[in-house]
Amino acid sequence: MPDILLIQPPIRDFYLTAKRTIPYGLACIASTLIKNGFSVEILDTLATSKSRACELPPEMDYLRKYYPRPDRSAFALFHQYRHFGYSFEHIGKLAKASGAFLVGISSLFTPYLQDALQTAEIVKASHPQGKIVIGGHHPSSLPQSVMESKAVDFVIRGEGEVSLHLLAKAVKRGGAYDSIPGLVFRRKDGTLHINPPAGMKHPDDHPLPATDLFHQNFYRRNKRAATVIVAGRGCPMTCTYCSVGASAYLNYRKRSVTSVIDEIQWNVNQYDVGFIDFEDENLSLDRRWFLKLLAEIKCRFSTNELELRAMNGLYPPSIDEEVIRSMQTAGFRTLNLSLGSTSTEQLKRFNRSDVRAAFDRALKLAADYGLNAVGYVICAAPFQRAEDSISDLLYLAQRRVLAAVSIFYPAPGSKDYDLCKNLGILPDHFSCMRSSALPLAHTTGRKEAVTVLRLARILNFMKSLIDQKIGIANDKSTGDIRITDPADRLETSKRLLSKFLTDGKIRGVTPEGKVFEHLISEELSHSFLTGLAAIDLRGSQQETDEIRPLVRFF
Repeated sequence: MPDILLIQPPIRDFYLTAKRTIPYGLACIASTLIKNGFSVEILDTLATSKSRACELPPEMDYLRKYYPRPDRSAFALFHQYRHFGYSFEHIGKLAKASGAFLVGISSLFTPYLQDALQTAEIVKASHPQGKIVIGGHHPSSLPQSVMESKAVDFVIRGEGEVSLHLLAKAVKRGGAYDSIPGLVFRRKDGTLHINPPAGMKHPDDHPLPATDLFHQNFYRRNKRAATVIVAGRGCPMTCTYCSVGASAYLNYRKRSVTSVIDEIQWNVNQYDVGFIDFEDENLSLDRRWFLKLLAEIKCRFSTNELELRAMNGLYPPSIDEEVIRSMQTAGFRTLNLSLGSTSTEQLKRFNRSDVRAAFDRALKLAADYGLNAVGYVICAAPFQRAEDSISDLLYLAQRRVLAAVSIFYPAPGSKDYDLCKNLGILPDHFSCMRSSALPLAHTTGRKEAVTVLRLARILNFMKSLIDQKIGIANDKSTGDIRITDPADRLETSKRLLSKFLTDGKIRGVTPEGKVFEHLISEELSHSFLTGLAAIDLRGSQQETDEIRPLVRFF
């Protein structure tokens, strides 16, 4: 039986992206615990393909009109709320069977706090002799909200590698808690003792993550193992919407290239890893370090055919030709770029630079070296106008890049969280602080936000048609749209798109083939169509100069 059990809880949401839920943080903490003499198990409750439908929480009931029914079209967003992962009852049984004297539960994201707390409650009920500690981004920023649960004995703020082994020693040996970095606990009088967040000064001082403790075979991509690596902690930038930048409690620290290469080598040797996502907040910002890392990857793993990604997005000014060339030869196939917004006004609010020139330069270089590209923008932030988000979409429409729209959510620990709090526009429940919940209704309302999301889906579908050399004409016919085979997603979506190009209404189709209209802002939709008619729409894939897209939609 292990001394310590680390749990990645189940989540309830509309969707789950498995490659983004690898319990990397728990593996990092586990290796430090093992180094300090403790036996550890990781219970990854998300390492299962099973899920079940569950009721939409009452606090999200307003979403029903925006996600009304299943949609087989390419413009579908969300519909069914689901429980992903093991049942809470099963987790309780496994925790009891472990006999661990300390149970650590990860609570990375604010909207999943309730899932982490429910995990704590079932563990405490099933295994009352075990002490429970919760850590992650949310507990680090708002520890009081976690300690409201009587099932939680401790909170770790900051990086658990620094603190959890010290807590384990204190629990096992009966030592004092006061001096443990980042620790939150109840005093005898019921008040909370809250230490400042803990941070690693030198990440290389800590052992490589114990990735052998979770189900690597579950996380696969293209029939090969997939993993994540964090090559550095924090970020030196001060974007107002972010809770891990320089304005937060952690400094910007990079691991040595040698340490990162050793970790890649371990994964290649042990699991034949073929896909690696660098989960850094700003992987390419230190140009010299990044180029050295890419050169070492190319040298050491040229025969392994690694595919590399940086899905959190790269800062466009950090990308030049030498960087792109090195990324391509090291194994990058897609360039994920953080644009933020094209509105200078909104960029000032975000405390971000206008990176459009650098963004365009990066896209040209990506095309030159055969890389596809994704451009990230934020929509529906406080004081952000919906029309500016339409401008963002039209900007991306004219470039060889996929549009990735993220609906703003207030992240605890960020400046914008405090702004939303002061404006009185924070959601009433933590569970609503996620993009899919359309959390804010401010200068951009929820109907406008969901419209931008659906228009982004339409835009990317149109780009895919260009990439496939498929033309389409607007449908000016009258009468109902008839869908004979709703399972044929391409043809169904083409029919719906043809009608959209005429009247600006966004439609979906049920599995039975019934066409219905989504609730949208028709004003925004027509603004988007007017803008499209005035530009040259580009596909998303990189093509040679000899193969120019000739498809026009208007």
